[in-house]
Amino acid sequence: MRSQLKEYQAVETAAMKFVKSVAEGNSTYAKELFCDEAVLFGYLDGNLEHGSIQTFYNNVDRVGGDPNFTARVDVVALEETVAVVRVLEENWGGRINFTDYLLLLKINGEWKCVAKAYNQNSDTIKSE
Repeated sequence: MRSQLKEYQAVETAAMKFVKSVAEGNSTYAKELFCDEAVLFGYLDGNLEHGSIQTFYNNVDRVGGDPNFTARVDVVALEETVAVVRVLEENWGGRINFTDYLLLLKINGEWKCVAKAYNQNSDTIKSE
């Protein structure tokens, strides 16, 4: 059975904490979304990042916000207690475009992200 639209809106609202953190370069909002045990996987400028979500927080705080950053949130799948969200990001840190997939779980009535996997668009990879 399809979830009610209000549940899709709740998932989107939760995912917007991720977007707000990236847009402002402040991990505080993302910390409200991700559970402490959350993990991330992806390649940043060709280097594999994996492990604790703290890596993401560090990147957000280090890079900072950018006035030209834009994002779109799509709720790809939603069941009673699990959701998959795709976030399209453009101009992160003034140069990078990402596609992120967030796996959310409804824990104690609140949507929390348990995993983040991402792809950096190949035309934005900077070699060191």
